[in-house]
Amino acid sequence: MATKKNNFEEQLNELQEIVNKLESGNVPLEDALNEFQAGVKLSRELEKKLNDAEQTVAKLVDKDGNEKTLDPQNASAPEEE
Repeated sequence: MATKKNNFEEQLNELQEIVNKLESGNVPLEDALNEFQAGVKLSRELEKKLNDAEQTVAKLVDKDGNEKTLDPQNASAPEEE
């Protein structure tokens, strides 16, 4: 079962371990269901962390100290005025 970890890499490794267990096919059904639920929870936590990181990276400060937000779908930086 998943433990509460804050480190992205640790959570990603834990998710990979769950996937490997489930892909092996050697997990009893009840255990597989528990592992699957833990994996879904971890994947949601990881997705949230990635989205939060994307939002942080998308924010820029212009030369006047004003915060500008990039469109995450558009990788190019806004043009300076």
